[in-house]
Amino acid sequence: MRRELTEEIFRVADSRSFETTAMEVFRLQAAECPVYREYLQLLGVDAGSIGDIFSVPFMPVSFFRDHNVFTGEGAPEQVFTSSGTAGMRRSRHAVRNVALYDESLERTFRLFYGDPSEYAIMGLLPSYLEREGSSLIYMVNRLMTLSGHSFGGFFLDDHKALMKAIDSARLAGVQVLLIGVTFALLDMAESHPADLSDALIMETGGMKGRRREMIRDEVHEIIREAFGVTSVHSEYGMTELLSQAYSAGEGLFRSPPWMKVLIRDSHDPMAHSDAAGTAGGISVIDLANIWSCSFVATADLGRMHEDGLFEVQGRFDEADLRGCNLLIS
Repeated sequence: MRRELTEEIFRVADSRSFETTAMEVFRLQAAECPVYREYLQLLGVDAGSIGDIFSVPFMPVSFFRDHNVFTGEGAPEQVFTSSGTAGMRRSRHAVRNVALYDESLERTFRLFYGDPSEYAIMGLLPSYLEREGSSLIYMVNRLMTLSGHSFGGFFLDDHKALMKAIDSARLAGVQVLLIGVTFALLDMAESHPADLSDALIMETGGMKGRRREMIRDEVHEIIREAFGVTSVHSEYGMTELLSQAYSAGEGLFRSPPWMKVLIRDSHDPMAHSDAAGTAGGISVIDLANIWSCSFVATADLGRMHEDGLFEVQGRFDEADLRGCNLLIS
């Protein structure tokens, strides 16, 4: 591998440079990721015959649950594990270079929200805090560190303490960003409705069996009414990806330049499109996954919109329910 390839990930500026870099990453992983290499062999795919990203076979996300997905040699610096109910096998993402994840996270946040130091970041993430290896906890903690404000922090289920911290940040003139798992935000909406119209509220999905599954519009309406916000932000991410997409409202997500969503035909998993209006399974190219697998066929269903925007509409029926960003309709 060329030494410059990891640096080129964040230099991607347009579709042409994305495709060039993505195809180089594909050739690397087809040769040096044993699990992905074997998958291509079982499909009868000659990596040398693949000429564009729409022809690349995407590896099922479940492989992160059943196999050690790792490209190249060496040992991981961090292992992220997915959430799940008791007895469920969890996905494991062995992260060779945590600094690469940090750079992807920070660049994406700055792209969509600006400097983290402009925010007091609050995390309402019970169940994630109660276990080890959560990439979501790592992500929010990293943003808190970059923020540098003492007002922020994690709040298990102490809504009174959270409201007190929000009031302190407001008095200091600092913008509040509240990042919460869906069921926890709904719990807070019931127990402590308040005027948070000057705050940004971001849901990360997930009911964790605590509540009935609800469509996104219903969830957002409850949150809007309880806290007086005009829109609810969302984060689309998962253990198996090192990049995130964000929505500023209406459930429409935008990804950073080094991450691209394609829609695969529900009846032909090898057929992909990025045309507006296309609906089906969500496949993701995440170039930050260079040391695992960058071509992941998720268990989510979605639809493409104009300008690369996409929405998440649900999950395939046979998919395990997990705490990634999705609400079953």
